Amino acid sequence: MKWFKRISHPEFWNNYSSCFSKQQEQELESIRFVVFDTETTGLDIKNDRILSIGCVAIENLKIKVSDQLELYLAQEQFNADTVKIHGLLREGKLTKVEESEAAMQFLEYVQNAVLVAHHAAFDVAMINQVLQRQGLPKLKNKVLDTGHLFQKTKLDTSKIHFSLDELAKRFKIPLHDRHTASGDAYITALLFLKVVSQLKTMNPKLTFRDLERSHKRVGLL
Repeated sequence: MKWFKRISHPEFWNNYSSCFSKQQEQELESIRFVVFDTETTGLDIKNDRILSIGCVAIENLKIKVSDQLELYLAQEQFNADTVKIHGLLREGKLTKVEESEAAMQFLEYVQNAVLVAHHAAFDVAMINQVLQRQGLPKLKNKVLDTGHLFQKTKLDTSKIHFSLDELAKRFKIPLHDRHTASGDAYITALLFLKVVSQLKTMNPKLTFRDLERSHKRVGLL
């Protein structure tokens, strides 16, 4: 007879996982979205590390500025070449947490929210690598990519991928605190609301299922 050992996860993971017992809401105004961004030591998902995570929530299709999370992670790895982009030094006055603590705080914050990011595949993959290093499963949240959503508007079909800068300029969104995790999360939240508003003019009965349905998913998602 074979005996299988049941995998035991920490309480914070079990609490997070239990949030997904209910079926996903479809009415957009009823959904809590968490827009997030990561600043990293580089673009190698396996070998680079997260330096900071910025999150801001959207409820009733409005940014909830009182519902935010900002984490700075202790840097076990350091890439001086990327400092000019994100400005985060190995040492400094910012309070930093270990990767395991960041994983716990992130999951406790997002719960079962729908995650939103620009070029979301990368950010999700980086979070999943953190979870994997802690011996945890991958994120369970639904994920929306503002780049994919913009494609649905058909406002510009000249190419598939648009940078956050390009779309912010198109929708006249100020690039305040660009290349900080919290700043980019807030810019992306504004972009998300602008794109959803455009999609609602095309389809007044727009639901989450309409947003989730993607005709051209590319890469890791």
